[in-house]
Amino acid sequence: MKRCLKLKIAIVVQLVVVLVVSSLFAAEGALTSEIIDEIHSSFEMDAYTKAMYNSITNNDISSLALNRDVLRRHNEIFSHKIKTKGITNQKKSGRCWLFAGLNIMRPIVIQNHNLESFEFSQNYLAFWDKLEKANCFLENIIEFADRDILDREMEFILRKPIPDGGYWENVVNLVEKYGIVPKEIMPETNSSGNTGLMNTLISRKLRADAVKLRNMHKQKKALKILRTEKTKMLSDTYKMLVLNLGEPPTEFQWRFEDANSIVSETRTYSPKSFCKEFVGVDLRKYVDIFNDPSKEYGRHYRISLTRNIRDGDDAHFANVKMQVLKDIAVKAVLDNEPIWFSCDVGKDQSREHGIMAMGMFDYDSIYRTDMTMTKAQRSLFRESVPNHAMVFIGIDIQNGKPTKWLVENSWGDEKGSEGRWTLYDSWFDTNVYSIIVKKKYVPKEILDIYKQPPIVLPPWDPAYSFVQQAD
Repeated sequence: MKRCLKLKIAIVVQLVVVLVVSSLFAAEGALTSEIIDEIHSSFEMDAYTKAMYNSITNNDISSLALNRDVLRRHNEIFSHKIKTKGITNQKKSGRCWLFAGLNIMRPIVIQNHNLESFEFSQNYLAFWDKLEKANCFLENIIEFADRDILDREMEFILRKPIPDGGYWENVVNLVEKYGIVPKEIMPETNSSGNTGLMNTLISRKLRADAVKLRNMHKQKKALKILRTEKTKMLSDTYKMLVLNLGEPPTEFQWRFEDANSIVSETRTYSPKSFCKEFVGVDLRKYVDIFNDPSKEYGRHYRISLTRNIRDGDDAHFANVKMQVLKDIAVKAVLDNEPIWFSCDVGKDQSREHGIMAMGMFDYDSIYRTDMTMTKAQRSLFRESVPNHAMVFIGIDIQNGKPTKWLVENSWGDEKGSEGRWTLYDSWFDTNVYSIIVKKKYVPKEILDIYKQPPIVLPPWDPAYSFVQQAD
């Protein structure tokens, strides 16, 4: 009996020691039972919380949070509108940057040739964008062949070999190299408007090619041999793109009918000759004006690994205060220049009503909490990023100041207000990041910023990771 009692006492002592030691060496900040009890006791299912519990568990949260006062005050009256016709639709793809880029050029063709409507082939440039991005991917694999596979730049490159997303500079690179064609010459396909599976399969093939190239490098194969193999790999990519998107034309025949039913003669064009004759815009006359309050103003920044063409330009911009950016935008729109802009479209935006307004959804009141952050904090802590590009086509000026902006989107005419959105000025301050505008609207001191050697930022920079977003 005594021996049994001593054994029981020993076991109890050991358990106590284990508990004490575990408590002493528990990870600091761990969610202990005491903390859980404290959190649990702080929660009270009062009448308001119970009402919210019943509402939220049975309804869409955004519908409950929709601010009726915003809807009540809303109107679609604008003191100035740019004449545009038609709404484009990027469908289930992340090509907003390309659609917006072509949409600022579309009114030129419509007005110059008195057309009822006109649309460029987004599919044509998307084809070359994918092939060029595939080339950049494989070239990066060759260039970084000595890097550890877990190197951060390698991880970024491998994550999305041919992303849908892009930048204004990517539009410029493509148009200058490949020209433009009308939509009917290379129309949309199922894969162009629903890119998910196509991207997945081509990315899988490119990653398999990356394995081969890295193995060849390990075998000490010469750079010339690696590039010869790369060309063969791109032939496979080209074939996959043709099967999904169609083959881009080198020349085509086209004629049009204007608003007075006058039909032009049929002529033969190359994509570049068509661009020169029907658009005739020097895209190098545009600059990227950015507002990132987390970085120093008055400086020139460039984002590495953002070019879609190997010998093209990376995204780069002048960082300025918001009021400077807005003043430039006002000047251009009032001069009937559509403006490409990027924003965080996921915040306080209603697709049903076509409204972008601060307080559009009052989530703080539903949860009785405070989610307030500054624009700089939202950027640095990954709460906000420019994830969509659209076009400003109008403005409402009251007492000398803009109160709201008219936006042409690329989500089709069934969303928003027949494809357009009203963007209120306070939303502009909080969620608009950049504009693309002609240099003639930009003050000289801002243009001089581009003469500075650029500060190079990584492609995962929180304020400009646009290319990796799926909008």
